[in-house]
Amino acid sequence: MYKIKLSESSKTILSEYSENQKPNESCALLFGKDNIVQELFLAENIEKSQVNFTISNKQLIEGYRMAEEKKMEVIGIFHSHPDSEAYPSNTDKKFMQSNPVVWVIYSGINKNFRAYILESDIIEIPIE
Repeated sequence: MYKIKLSESSKTILSEYSENQKPNESCALLFGKDNIVQELFLAENIEKSQVNFTISNKQLIEGYRMAEEKKMEVIGIFHSHPDSEAYPSNTDKKFMQSNPVVWVIYSGINKNFRAYILESDIIEIPIE
């Protein structure tokens, strides 16, 4: 069974970051091991969009290099939906195919976190 462990302090950081990025989506890489998030890499949404996010290649490379230096892996991708539910959009589904890690989404409406993986379909997994 897939799951991801995200501490309350990480949730606080991600929710505050998301609220501060409104009206645009926020994004981050989640570093860790064994489905346990150990560190956050807050990234810039270069699209400055309310409905999409893109992390620059420069920041992606920096993030993966930092994870490797810390003997961790990028185990997840985080982003917010400022004005909608925490469920993957069609655009998210497309990018989940090329980034097969856990996707954690924060809803700016009801302030909750939900996590998903893509197998043959979108599967919601528990956040512990």
